[in-house]
Amino acid sequence: MNFTAVSGAVVLALAAGPTCAASGQVGAQAAPASASGAGEAAPVETRATVRSWIEDEGGRLYVHLKIVPRAKLPFTTLRFRVRDRRLLDDLREGTSVKFRAERIEGENTLVTIRAVPPCERFQRCD
Repeated sequence: MNFTAVSGAVVLALAAGPTCAASGQVGAQAAPASASGAGEAAPVETRATVRSWIEDEGGRLYVHLKIVPRAKLPFTTLRFRVRDRRLLDDLREGTSVKFRAERIEGENTLVTIRAVPPCERFQRCD
């Protein structure tokens, strides 16, 4: 198995949801939540640092985020599509952030992002 296959499997596992990612089942569907809403997982925010953002020829905006090392991914800088440009208004390159992304129309898409104080080395960071 090569690196591309492994990294693709990790992205698919993360996109499948926390249940599948935690169990290591790539491509499995997470169990649907009950009608009463019991058992729904809270949204997970991930810590990262803003590296850059670019706009492609089609006018789509993308942001590059460097994920903190404890995320245990084989790659640390990921690209996310930004649908609402106002999300990036107060952010600069190098800003520490917490964000949440979803897989929308086949792309990793930024849903929320907010600036947070940077983590201090060797200190617990939420």
